Formats: sequence, structure tokens, C-alpha cells
Amino acid sequence: MTDQRTALQNALDAEYAAVYAYGVIAAYANADRAALVREFSAAHRARRDATIELMDVKGAPESAAAAYVPPFPVDDPIPAAHLAVAAESDCATAWYTVVEQAVDEPVRVAATTALTECAIRRARWQSILGVNPPTVAFPGREA
Repeated sequence: MTDQRTALQNALDAEYAAVYAYGVIAAYANADRAALVREFSAAHRARRDATIELMDVKGAPESAAAAYVPPFPVDDPIPAAHLAVAAESDCATAWYTVVEQAVDEPVRVAATTALTECAIRRARWQSILGVNPPTVAFPGREA
């Protein structure tokens, strides 16, 4: 098991990785997806910043890594979309754990909102990839 602070740090780490991943995604995504990539990238940056503020109340959180290695090569729009699904899935899993571990109401509310947002973004990417159904019953819980 983990505690609330550790779960929040893990979620922050997932957000750091998602921000980085969306930089890679932007480089390879179809041009007609540029607005979507910008919107989703901005959402992860905002969630990262909000999480840092939430954690800063009880001491500074750990910083981002210098770089992140995608779980597979990304060299065209299809792998870029799959990377987006992976980033959203990783964030959903991390936020699901925060929901489970939250003892403070503001943390639980933030985690539930973040989990929901990740699930929606993941479903959008899954739809783009033609996955049917584009979502799962319990986002963040799938193995």
C-alpha cells in the first residue's frame, strides 16, 4: 500500500511524463490533430501545476526527470496516437491510486477530477484509433 503523499507524487510523475509525451506526440501527430494535442498538452501542464501546488502545502514535491523514454518507437501519427493512449492510461492509473489513498477531501476531489479527465482524453484517442468501445468500465484499473 501507499500513502496519500506517495500516491500524489506518483501521479505528479505521471503528469510530468505526459507533458513530455505530448511534446513527442505533437512532433508526429497528424496536422489535423494539432489543436487536440495542444488542448490535451495544456490540460496536463495545468494538472501538473495544480498537483505541485497541492503537494507544496506539506513540502516540495520531487522534480521532473530530464527526459522520458517512450515505451515504443514513435515515428508517425499512429504510434503518436498510441503514445497518447499510453500517457492517458498511465495518468489514469496513477490518479486512481490517489483516489484510493486520499484522506483529505481536496485531494480526493482533485484526483477524481483528474481521473475523469484522463479517461475522457484516452477515449478520444481510442476513438481516433478506431478502438471500439473506446473506454473501459473502470479507467485506471485495467490491467
